[in-house]
Amino acid sequence: MKSSTLATTALAVAAAAGTGSIAGPRRTPGWFAGLRKPYYQPPAAAFPVVWTGLYTDLATTSAVTLDKLRAAGQHDKSRGYATALTVNLVLNAAWSWLFFRFHQLGAAAFGAAALTASSADLARRAAAADPRAGLTLSPYPAWCAFATVLSTHIWRLNRGGQ
Repeated sequence: MKSSTLATTALAVAAAAGTGSIAGPRRTPGWFAGLRKPYYQPPAAAFPVVWTGLYTDLATTSAVTLDKLRAAGQHDKSRGYATALTVNLVLNAAWSWLFFRFHQLGAAAFGAAALTASSADLARRAAAADPRAGLTLSPYPAWCAFATVLSTHIWRLNRGGQ
């Protein structure tokens, strides 16, 4: 993996993470605390740990994937992956804004579903370049699928009050 590719993917992932964190729960603690949440809601301390690992994995695996595609002369697939990654990062950052900043629980649930589909597509594209890369990236769509279930459940629990 080229250090320049890793720097580019890491910067893109960090920008998405930073943009999403601006709208995070620390900005709306009273509103978030007042939401009804399902029993399986992870503790708040779990989220930064999980997301740090997922973001690190996403940046690294994306760099590996892009470099493999480019080395194989598959420049169209490399550009397709880069575009899919960009869309994914926009969806990722947008979820926090929909949920925490704008309090649009239904839109956030749909946004989480779109993020899950986008994440699964990235894992599929990575696996096509290198099966190990696809496997390495698979926790990301799995977590996003869990987030979709959680977001949808929170929306359903709070529909009357939101």
